[in-house]
Amino acid sequence: MSAQVLRFFAPCPRGLESVLADELSKLGTDTVQPANGGVHFQGSWKTCYQVNLGSRIASRILWQIAKTPYRNEQDIYNTVLALPWHEWFSPKLTIRVNLAAIKCPLRSLDFVTLKIKDAVCDKFRKTTAKRPSIDTVHPDIRIHGFLDANEFTLYLDTSGDALFKRGYRKAAGNAPLRENLAAGILYLTGWQPGTPLLDPMCGSGTFLLEATQIALNIAPGSQRHFAFEKFKQFDQTLWSTLKKAVLIEQRPVTQQSIYGSDLYGYALSDARINLEAAGLLDAVHLKQANILEISAPAPQGILITNPPYGVRIGETQSLAEFYPKLGDVLKNKFSGWSAYILSADTALSKTIRLKATRRTPLFNGALECRLLKYDMVTGSLKK
Repeated sequence: MSAQVLRFFAPCPRGLESVLADELSKLGTDTVQPANGGVHFQGSWKTCYQVNLGSRIASRILWQIAKTPYRNEQDIYNTVLALPWHEWFSPKLTIRVNLAAIKCPLRSLDFVTLKIKDAVCDKFRKTTAKRPSIDTVHPDIRIHGFLDANEFTLYLDTSGDALFKRGYRKAAGNAPLRENLAAGILYLTGWQPGTPLLDPMCGSGTFLLEATQIALNIAPGSQRHFAFEKFKQFDQTLWSTLKKAVLIEQRPVTQQSIYGSDLYGYALSDARINLEAAGLLDAVHLKQANILEISAPAPQGILITNPPYGVRIGETQSLAEFYPKLGDVLKNKFSGWSAYILSADTALSKTIRLKATRRTPLFNGALECRLLKYDMVTGSLKK
């Protein structure tokens, strides 16, 4: 396999672009450039495999196959038709086309999507006398197009299912946090393995799972398959070598200073099922408890949680009573700790009656949130 330089784009939850750029640099990528909603980078096929295997924060890894000016739908059709699709994958595989646009002058994105599908199928017909079928639910190959006011960019998705689908989640609560957002938040807190970590409203356990995988050096993609395995240029030997290398680097499952609790037994049951499916149940301390009644499990550490907010529960009155009590618990029982609370509730920062030392804007899907940091400083810690 030639080590040709390829261009990629890794989308991620908005607000995590800078931590994703750092992560991609550590994973061996070149020419890393954060953009709105993701990071551009360059590398070889080996880089592509390594990043799919090792990125905790990226949503997908998209291989850029075209970037060109356009004026109309025919320009887009011609660009797509000119590409050597038959050299990349077999017409026996199913495809899906996704299209996004910002300030695009063309009238119908649905029509442009159809033109892209037609061009791919027409190229296959010309070169192989066969054409791929469309599957919008479980396609083998995803093609992503992006239009701005002047340029058309086309990508082949090397990941397949989104990268936050690690392959172990068996149970999900009412509003589970996506794994890559949870991992990005852990990076933003500066948490390091060995530092006590507590999620006192752990739900289905996403923070606990991501933290444990980081602590045990488990590659997030080691338990799943990827779309690039279906590409004609797929190098099975290289892929097997990379997977073996990350498995050797994994640490044995031992108990970590990672603690999770939840008021509700069913939520804790979901967390237990997910940890067990990942083979990580023995690494985490779990217990059923009310956040307003717990104590800190260590003199210092990081508390991180995604409490219910109006969108999820709709009980504005009970939340208005809950947040001040939460502030009191953090003040009285967690001195020496740093607390991070992800919230879409703008009233939270007022009603919790604590001064946030940092506010980081993040998006949980389409929902705009803030990651609020509270330093619980005691007199003895003001050295």
